[in-house]
Amino acid sequence: MAFEEKIKQLLDKRVEAKMGGGQKRIDSQHSKGKLTARERIDLLLDEGSFEEFDMFVTHNCTNFGMQDKTFLSDGVVTGYGTIDGRLVYVFSQDFTIFGGSLSESFAKKICKVMDQAMKVGAPVIGLNDSGGARIQEGVNSLAGYAEIFERNILASGVIPQISAIFGPCAGGAVYSPALTDFIMMSKENSYMFVTGPKVVKTVTGEDVTESNLGGANVHATKSGVAHFVADNEQEGILLIRKLISYLPSNNLEEAPLTSCSDPIDRLEDTLNSIIPENPNKPYDVKNVISAIVDDGEFLEVHERFAPNLVVGFARFNGMSVGIVANQPNYMAGVLDINASRKGARFVRFCDAFNIPIVTLVDVPGFLPGTGQEYNGIIIHGAKFLFAYGEATVPKVTVTLRKSYGGAHDVMSCKQLRGDINYAWPTAQIAVMGASGATTILYGSELKKIENEEEKTKFIAEKEQEYSDKFANPYDAAKYGYIDDVIEPRNTRFRVIRALQALATKKDNNPMKKHDNIPL
Repeated sequence: MAFEEKIKQLLDKRVEAKMGGGQKRIDSQHSKGKLTARERIDLLLDEGSFEEFDMFVTHNCTNFGMQDKTFLSDGVVTGYGTIDGRLVYVFSQDFTIFGGSLSESFAKKICKVMDQAMKVGAPVIGLNDSGGARIQEGVNSLAGYAEIFERNILASGVIPQISAIFGPCAGGAVYSPALTDFIMMSKENSYMFVTGPKVVKTVTGEDVTESNLGGANVHATKSGVAHFVADNEQEGILLIRKLISYLPSNNLEEAPLTSCSDPIDRLEDTLNSIIPENPNKPYDVKNVISAIVDDGEFLEVHERFAPNLVVGFARFNGMSVGIVANQPNYMAGVLDINASRKGARFVRFCDAFNIPIVTLVDVPGFLPGTGQEYNGIIIHGAKFLFAYGEATVPKVTVTLRKSYGGAHDVMSCKQLRGDINYAWPTAQIAVMGASGATTILYGSELKKIENEEEKTKFIAEKEQEYSDKFANPYDAAKYGYIDDVIEPRNTRFRVIRALQALATKKDNNPMKKHDNIPL
């Protein structure tokens, strides 16, 4: 074969590979409002930066006549490129080839990019759109999944792993995304479940649609599986690019430091009056967050799950920071099972990747009731406490208003190695609120007072006495549990100075194989 013919053969094969399962199937993909695997990569990565691996791979299966059905790339596009000039590895499942089903060769391609990413210390982004295991390959397909799972596990806490679900993701396929750090789902076409509607109907008798069983809305609000939901694939891919900007490439690096034109000493006078006079009246903690971070920009994680706790990424003077904040606007900011799970996971991610944590506290306690106790609030609350206690990254805590009981301990208190703990003058740091404390402390005396007017007066006096003594930040400051009581409008400056002072912090945990977090 002449040299020119060999070059032509190469170019023809490249064209063939880029057509995936063919134009008809590409058109079908587009008709569903979905992009192709390669279109997704083109949107995700910087223009012209993608370097593809294994374009010419095909499956090796001969069962059920499969030897006569082969496509170049075998259903997944893999390689590396850059996002804002930073190296990332990517795999994008191609639904136009065998419905994106996973074969042994398909799995090996994914494993190759994951292994390479671990060697060089770069994030892995998986774009999922797959019908699951390739049935014709039997146990080889299952083995392929397990090979990927093992790499997800070993990469956890070493390199960031991000999953996007842009179509079906069912059965064994769900566990690889579940092992990654963040899952993003598109609103219309994506779903995840271990067993589909037909199996559910057979086993339990329930009639349920794919969307109601495992759609984006379900996983964003009920299960907490999805950290982000996008209206469409284009929005989801831009969201991944934004998320990557807050993260380091690996656990040995710091997150990128960006230039900041927002003055560090900017005063925010609205904060001096944001806390209502009535301690039971809500306000939106997101207004506090937007007032103190760079340019008001906040990338919220798990926005629709357990909204009584707000978590997400922001910047202070260009430094990437994780923010954890109680939300008085929802359930009074109380901690429950879901909020505890959400907070623990986020804190552990930040600690794994050297991202400082700023905690804004306004928590009345843990949610009471049999529903919480029967479902293990003790264990789930302990997860959150454990996460803060083991974290060695810089931790800055600002108590805005209530910080009561065990929830006070959980929210990055000084005894859980909070580095710098501030409080606003409106802070109430105590075992419980004045009303509950009065009932317990003076219960026997209250029973003796028969006159209701006298009883009301007595309660008011004792509540005020308790508030004067404990419902303020100064009692905690007296013992050094609060490092300073700060003026609210000056919070941005004080947090930035604290983070600057902690930039060289070194803190170590005892040597161990691994911890045994209360799962």
